[in-house]
Amino acid sequence: MTFLAVNLLLMLTWAAVSGSFTMHNLLLGFAVGALSIWLVREQFAVARHRVRPVKLLLLVALFFKELSLSAIKVAILVVRPNMRLRPGIFAFPLSLTRDFEITLLANLITLTPGTLSVDVSDDRKTLYVHALDCHDPAAEKRAISNGFERRIREAFPL
Repeated sequence: MTFLAVNLLLMLTWAAVSGSFTMHNLLLGFAVGALSIWLVREQFAVARHRVRPVKLLLLVALFFKELSLSAIKVAILVVRPNMRLRPGIFAFPLSLTRDFEITLLANLITLTPGTLSVDVSDDRKTLYVHALDCHDPAAEKRAISNGFERRIREAFPL
């Protein structure tokens, strides 16, 4: 993406988060976006990845779906009078290799209620994930592999 496209995206994100789409707020968002891009300009030039826009939208849609479903699941678990939680940490084998992809996966997992990325192994082949209800780690691994990890590979091809 070009500087202008990224800055416009940051401007719209600023307006959406602040809840105000006035001209003054859009200009402020544009200025804050430009300053942010300027501050990370060295990394911005290096971090160019091929992006498939439709696949990226599917990844975003999957995130919001998982966010909604897991928020409901966690709410139901917490409201029950006798919480039958089996929290645990499991090792998720990574098929992603680039730092950007691993970071994105870890953040998507952390932003989803009920799960938290704990650590990445030194060889970057394993991601350790804490789950609020880890009664079936194999199912959790399959869900991450067939969900977020697959969508990231599709959105950001090598």
